[in-house]
Amino acid sequence: MVGLRVPAIAGELDCSQKTVRCWLHRFNRAGLQGLDDLGGQGRKRRITEQERSRIISLVKTVPPGRLRWEPVGELWAFDESGPAEWTLYSLAAAARAEGIEVSRSQVRRILLAEGVRWRRTRSWMRSKDPDFVPKELGSSASTPSRPTTRR
Repeated sequence: MVGLRVPAIAGELDCSQKTVRCWLHRFNRAGLQGLDDLGGQGRKRRITEQERSRIISLVKTVPPGRLRWEPVGELWAFDESGPAEWTLYSLAAAARAEGIEVSRSQVRRILLAEGVRWRRTRSWMRSKDPDFVPKELGSSASTPSRPTTRR
């Protein structure tokens, strides 16, 4: 690309003219070393990998407010004022209680990046209640079908 002007180089490389000029200036200032990756660009992580791992492992723990059966047959919770289910807010609060300064949105990004679910899936078909009677199979046989329109 020797002898080409900036617009031609930008068109050849499919980038902006501003980008081409930036690299040309770096080359003119520092030679081939100016084309090396500078590294360290961008914002540094606020929390360590160990703290990220701890946040992810929190999801696997039982929330402190969830009721459990004692061996004597009574319900109890480790902390009745604590959350019964993990939410982004309660996970962020639990992380902060362990000394990890993190926001709700940051917890969300961490969990999404790791593919971790922080909510229980809810089923409308099953229940632990012994008196629960599931619905019969769908009522499609008794429901009249939509009449077809003729054109």
